[in-house]
Amino acid sequence: MNVPNHVAVILDGNGRWAKSKGLPRKMGHVQGGKNVEDMLYVADELGIKYFTVYAFSTENWKRSEDEVAALMSLLRSYLLSGFKKAAKNNVRIRIIGDKTYLAPDIQKAIAELEADSANNTGLQFQIAINYGGRDELLRMMKQMVRKASDGELTEDDVTTEYVSNHLDTAGIPDPDLLIRTSGEQRISNFLLWQLAYTEFYFTNKHWPEFDREELLLAIEAYNKRDRRFGNAK
Repeated sequence: MNVPNHVAVILDGNGRWAKSKGLPRKMGHVQGGKNVEDMLYVADELGIKYFTVYAFSTENWKRSEDEVAALMSLLRSYLLSGFKKAAKNNVRIRIIGDKTYLAPDIQKAIAELEADSANNTGLQFQIAINYGGRDELLRMMKQMVRKASDGELTEDDVTTEYVSNHLDTAGIPDPDLLIRTSGEQRISNFLLWQLAYTEFYFTNKHWPEFDREELLLAIEAYNKRDRRFGNAK
């Protein structure tokens, strides 16, 4: 089996899963968070090198105050526990997205976790928080304009490699496979530049019930694709 090097996941359906169980939405996010940790073990076991999850988008701030507060509370809990888990499992953790909008204590915890796990050589785990593909591109373009105004950037400097190296995912290969759970079939402003040649896999399973078997089904479908790039025929 050809295992994709980089798998990205849009974690959809936590709230719907909770509703189907007669539980509050918060419990769906709690279970979804636990499932992320479970799937990290599975991804590592299967030989996936990079695993990226869409945890909180720039649009998620529009949700109810209670739900946003619950999500931020879960994030704080994960960041606190992440140190020990990353060290124990040799996982490198990086947060992508605009971190300046997050609370100061969360920003501090992120910086410490990223620094603490920077030399880990196992699974590379990226968490998209306050992330939006359009926002990422806008931030990058504004940086380019500033550099051009200062005479540090010319037209010839701007290449596809330059853009890739100035996005939040700099140094991380583009995803080979994108998985979205809960039946939705859109990318919802996720990794707009990086998904140019990515294979998509959609499943009706809600994220909290997505398991090893489901991941294997996604990889099996990926293996059946005829991967072509550029002008290949």
